[in-house]
Amino acid sequence: MNTPFVRTRIAVAVASVALVLGAGQAFGAAFALQESSASGLGNAYAGGAAAAEDAATVWSNPAGMSRITTNQLVGGISWIRPSNKFSDGGSLPAVSCPPQLCPPAGQFQPLGGNGGDAGGNNFVPYGYLVIPINKQVSFGLGITVPFGLVTEYDDGWIGRYQALKSDIKTYNVNPAISWKVTDNIAIAAGVDYQQIKATLTANVNYSGALAQAAGAAVAAGQISAATAGALLSQTKGLDSASTVTGDDYSWGWNVGILADLDKNNRFGVAYRSDIKYDVSGNVSFSNPSLPTLVPPQLIPVGALLSGAVNSQALFNSGVTSSIKLPAIANFSWFGHVSDRWDVMADVQWTHWSTIKDLTFVRTTGAVLQSTPENFKDSWRYSLGANYQYDNQWKFRMGVAFDQTPVQDVDRTARLPDNDRTWLSGGVQYALSPAVKLDFSAAYIWVKNASIAQVAKTPTSIAHYGYLSGDYNSNVVIVSSQVTWNF
Repeated sequence: MNTPFVRTRIAVAVASVALVLGAGQAFGAAFALQESSASGLGNAYAGGAAAAEDAATVWSNPAGMSRITTNQLVGGISWIRPSNKFSDGGSLPAVSCPPQLCPPAGQFQPLGGNGGDAGGNNFVPYGYLVIPINKQVSFGLGITVPFGLVTEYDDGWIGRYQALKSDIKTYNVNPAISWKVTDNIAIAAGVDYQQIKATLTANVNYSGALAQAAGAAVAAGQISAATAGALLSQTKGLDSASTVTGDDYSWGWNVGILADLDKNNRFGVAYRSDIKYDVSGNVSFSNPSLPTLVPPQLIPVGALLSGAVNSQALFNSGVTSSIKLPAIANFSWFGHVSDRWDVMADVQWTHWSTIKDLTFVRTTGAVLQSTPENFKDSWRYSLGANYQYDNQWKFRMGVAFDQTPVQDVDRTARLPDNDRTWLSGGVQYALSPAVKLDFSAAYIWVKNASIAQVAKTPTSIAHYGYLSGDYNSNVVIVSSQVTWNF
């Protein structure tokens, strides 16, 4: 049975295999997680590649390990709570029965609600170790979560065919070596082992799939249009549930340089390579049972059509997708302007434009869908300051502007992202010369984002509905950290 609509609908669900490229609201621009340390969060990560204050420099610039003179262990966790609320602005429901089979105007799936708050509680751990081998060489190890999110819309919401739940996790293990070339310059290099795991869910317009199967059966002369219309009039409002899981691991690298301009100023540059994944996973469907059909003569017809949908369209299988997480470059300055004040600045470039489209393939080799994404490269700018109150207390502050790579015309329910502005603050308390505690928080304003997902054509609306409206979003981050010199 030829059911192009159903195959396209499956592709939308299967797209979540690569949701790290198109998942719901994350905490840096797109789906990047900036939260690599509490000490950095207090400054909105300004000066990250030049500050080299603690072992978290393994992530921000491993060349900064040259400034750490004792064995040092840093461990912490960030609590991240995004709020993601959709407001309808002219959405249209999907069709469950086309006009040619259910005249005069067909039937429609329920439109649904606004989805509630799609944000969720997220806990992001991190840990770093630096061991000076001698005065010139240091070894470091960082364990971080550089990309990830958890978002979930209410069941039955307007965009249920676009997204329900998204649970993405990445784990990055980064050993690195730094070398102090001269008294003023240090260089470093590291290797990244990274793993990704994803579990994503969405609904599928099962009534629409039955309608497509019925239309094919009518065209093939298997059933009459009247029989198809009688059956479809009793099967509106049916949804299938799709679940996609996928995982992979891959390798990348990072390098950095740190230069002391004078005794009070230093400049750092750090670069992290892109990381390519060939994700493999599975898609599974929980297809609904048909209601009791009347007259009884429709029951075998319903069994025929639902059997075709379940076996030829909405069936479990393996899936694959090739994706590439972007390269990142940081340019940072750190200045010690007085006995009590430090100031810092940072510019970060992320090479998101490598993501032009998302292509999904069944393990049979059949291409399910290729969706344009057209990400653009993005920039992040931040400024920060520290105030050393006394030998025990240090206060931090910072602001940042984080540009989204998502273009307005390509915004989706899984990534309703937009430009964001950070305001951060933090405090450090020295329990002893060997142990320091950091506590930081940030509030992120996300620019309201409009969405018009799926081209507004009669065919696309019939298949998926039309999701149109606005997102109001913000993010709260609280982070704590322990630094131990031993």
